[in-house]
Amino acid sequence: MTNLQLQQLQKLVLSLYGDMSLVDSIVTRVEWARQDRQHNAQPWSNEDVILITYGDSMCSDGQSPLATLNYFIQRYLEQTFSAVHILPFFPFSSDDGFSVIDYYQVNYHLGDWSDVERITQHKELMVDLVMNHASRQSLWFIDFINGEGSGHHFFIEADPAEDFSQVTRPRTSPLIVDVYTRQGVKHVWATFSDDQIDVNFKNPKVLLAYLDILLFYIHQGARYIRLDAVAFAWKELGTTCIHLPQTHALVKLIRVVMEAIDPNLVLITETNVPHQENISYFGEGDEAHLVYQFALPPLLLHALNRGNGQYLNHWARNLEALPEGCSYFNFVASHDGIGVRPVESLIPSHEIDDLVKSIRDFGGFVSMKSNPDGSKSPYELNISLFEALQGTRLGPDMYQLSRYLCCQLIMLAMPGIPGIYIHSLTATPNDVQLVEQTGRTRSINRHRWDLSEFETLLANASSDQHQIFFRLNYLIQLRRQQRAFHPQGAFRVLSINDDHFFAIERVSPEGGQRIVALYNLTRHPHDVPESEYPFPALKIWDLISEEWIDIRNIQLAPYQVMWLLIKQPAE
Repeated sequence: MTNLQLQQLQKLVLSLYGDMSLVDSIVTRVEWARQDRQHNAQPWSNEDVILITYGDSMCSDGQSPLATLNYFIQRYLEQTFSAVHILPFFPFSSDDGFSVIDYYQVNYHLGDWSDVERITQHKELMVDLVMNHASRQSLWFIDFINGEGSGHHFFIEADPAEDFSQVTRPRTSPLIVDVYTRQGVKHVWATFSDDQIDVNFKNPKVLLAYLDILLFYIHQGARYIRLDAVAFAWKELGTTCIHLPQTHALVKLIRVVMEAIDPNLVLITETNVPHQENISYFGEGDEAHLVYQFALPPLLLHALNRGNGQYLNHWARNLEALPEGCSYFNFVASHDGIGVRPVESLIPSHEIDDLVKSIRDFGGFVSMKSNPDGSKSPYELNISLFEALQGTRLGPDMYQLSRYLCCQLIMLAMPGIPGIYIHSLTATPNDVQLVEQTGRTRSINRHRWDLSEFETLLANASSDQHQIFFRLNYLIQLRRQQRAFHPQGAFRVLSINDDHFFAIERVSPEGGQRIVALYNLTRHPHDVPESEYPFPALKIWDLISEEWIDIRNIQLAPYQVMWLLIKQPAE
């Protein structure tokens, strides 16, 4: 640990706990983690694309789901992705993994650590540090019930008579829940559900426990550490209990620890909140390396549903310059729904209501959150992305495939590192049957494919799965080859026609490659006026169609995309 890192650590520990003896405990852990560590990871580049998947999103008879996932990646995706985010693969009691019982074990239904190791031999790994809460069935919480053991002071007790009206709620479930212990009834804090009990980071032993877990994941091969629901980590009654200064200090402390171990480790925060709140987790370049670009999915869905890019263009044109060494984690779909909160100040409420209606018409659900005044409002849209793009607010139409690819290709060209949910690759339809089985609307987008069933669909050239899977794979590989799409490459939004088009320019960090990406956001063909961009020649090569484009006569078909190669590095 450098002198500067030690000074930063001391300052953070003092501000959070006022106990400098903690510094020695943390430094000892860091020095242990640094022993014999080989720094094989490279700084990020345009080649970084991350697959997001559950450990059992692809299953087959006769082998563990993680072994099947490894086979699937090696067989079909080896050239497509640099890393894989395996969503929580630990023993859990609810929320499809995000209520962790044991942070150190692999869920035996999925496989074991040797299965994870085989994946890390050819792909970088992202692991979730679920640090806001632990399972009601965890050993820590059993200690709490018994009133003894290492975890018996790990949770937040609260008086139900207190005023919690200022607390920001992402759910409609009760915030304070009853627990029957050996000492009688106690009341504990539960932000997300009565099975996910919030831990108490005011206790320094909780911090050390989670740092031990973090170092264990790094030792097991994780390069990317995703802080799940970190915005709620620190609670102070009388506040909103979200984005508190102490929470930001925790993120900074974790960043210092990770950089002291290996400067090429990557910290990513998951904070599904309005855009300005979300990007606050970059800090001054001293918090997250990557922040989820939560505003992008609803903005894309809105633009393509409405056939109008006004709000998407305005938002993208005003994206802030990021601190050095920071970037966005771009995505369109994930294991959760599409959050609505990130666009509360970006899209008028009546247009959000129109989008909500379309989602319901296309077979999806809408999850609600509780507001301080007792009202409820949309929190996220639960639907398969492929189904969400089956049509517009006018209803289903014939452009589902092209609209879907347009959506993915916008995300792939945005500044940052792309994350592709496995069900975006597989054009998975709504899994209503799984919703009925689990009683959770998020299950609609958490289908478990049988590998042989999926491979049968892949072999059928007319299936949605065949048409999307192979085309999207090719386009991701094409994207990985373009230096202009480097996370630190220059970016600007072009003024062509904000209603009909989304158009951006990307330039490689060294300036050797320049790409103009054009997107028709509508179900109608539109001409691109020649004068709108200073093209250097009359004919420009389109990377996607692999054709020379006459700039005097550019017309984009409905939802067509062009990646125009304006400048190519000299050989």
